[in-house]
Amino acid sequence: MNKALLVLLTLASFSSQAFEVSSKDIHEGQLMNSEFTFSGMGCTGANISPQLSWKDAPAGTKSFAITLFDPDAPTGSGWWHWLALNIPANVSSVAQGSPMKDVLQTKNDFGTMSYGGACPPAGDGMHRYQYTVWALPKAKIDLPADISPAVVGYTLNSMALGKAVLTATYVRK
Repeated sequence: MNKALLVLLTLASFSSQAFEVSSKDIHEGQLMNSEFTFSGMGCTGANISPQLSWKDAPAGTKSFAITLFDPDAPTGSGWWHWLALNIPANVSSVAQGSPMKDVLQTKNDFGTMSYGGACPPAGDGMHRYQYTVWALPKAKIDLPADISPAVVGYTLNSMALGKAVLTATYVRK
């Protein structure tokens, strides 16, 4: 009986779809185009957010959030580049350069409430940029727009039903 149960559980795990994020503009483990990098602080990119699509969100998802985080920033705690919350559950993609109207964009570590592209310090080597789509159990997360990015990260981690991550890289010479 235990073998039959193990087989059923194994089959069930293969039949469920994993929550995933993809992009036409950036690719897993690959160097991103300067078009998606910051314009300022010595960086000369276009500061355009990439197109993102996601599928197979967990059951019970009532909204999404998108974040961009650099865990390699030499701050001791990484660098938050983008925090967009309260994306309706019926949305499954954002276009390149989307102004993200009607969603809550909270303050990033650049001090703006918008997308801030990759901008590692010159000579600091390759950095990883984690574009994460969070599946959330609430339609609206009530946070002030000027809240600390770390508090937003904590909130998302504490309540997420699931998350899908696409990690691109960038280096500034």
